[in-house]
Amino acid sequence: MEYVELNNGVKMPMLGYGVYQTPPEQTERCVLDAINIGYRSIDTAQAYGNEEGVGNAIAKCGLPREEFFITTKVWISNAGYEKAKASIEESLRKLQVSYIDLLLIHQPFGDYYGTYRAMEEAYKEGKVRAIGVSNFYPDRYIDIHHFAEVKPAVNQVETHVFQQQKIAKEYMKKNGTQIESWGPFAEGKNDYFNNPVLKEVGVCHGKSAAQVALRFLIQSGVVVIPKSTHKERMEENFNVFDFELTADEMAKVEALDGGESLFFSHHDPKTVEWFMTFV
Repeated sequence: MEYVELNNGVKMPMLGYGVYQTPPEQTERCVLDAINIGYRSIDTAQAYGNEEGVGNAIAKCGLPREEFFITTKVWISNAGYEKAKASIEESLRKLQVSYIDLLLIHQPFGDYYGTYRAMEEAYKEGKVRAIGVSNFYPDRYIDIHHFAEVKPAVNQVETHVFQQQKIAKEYMKKNGTQIESWGPFAEGKNDYFNNPVLKEVGVCHGKSAAQVALRFLIQSGVVVIPKSTHKERMEENFNVFDFELTADEMAKVEALDGGESLFFSHHDPKTVEWFMTFV
């Protein structure tokens, strides 16, 4: 496993296992499978409704808590100091842990300043080892970074070969925040797994298009958390540290970047209206 050192000295695995859209009744089994394969970084969120499944797997696997890097996120409905503070305690209870390794604001909506203050407080109390944000575009990221006492350690944003977040990465690097990808496979959009460039590069290394995509992101300094409910896919996604892309191969994959989201824009009023339905 390769690691990155966050801005407060905490080490974070470059590859983790995500449980977005994993049904609550399957989460415990999936996380236990991931742990058996070798995953130690697990990414969940309040909004996923499966923190309990993650907690059950961690409790049952037999490994010490300190071997794991657990991430969760405060949802919009828990925005604001008091609600966020209570929700952090609830996440700790559901995860069955005394501390969370990384706590993020899930979306840049609602009173996220109040949420961040509650997260800073939890950080100072030792309930959280690192704090950060998710889905914060450069404008809002710069804003919260400027006013935060504890600077964001991570910003988790849509990042894949078709949206490489080049501008956002520049500002995060400048301010000492680690970029983390959600949706490293773009949920299969753009016929992702049959992309001729990814497949061609993969043939040279005996790897799949998915493995090439993950390796590209990791070599680009991006933390990845691919999700699958199938053990064979989990194993495939985990086996990306036994090869390295050449500079020419990196350039070929980099050329796939379209610079735009394949999902939605937080600057689109209709998208914002949709998110407000969760408040």
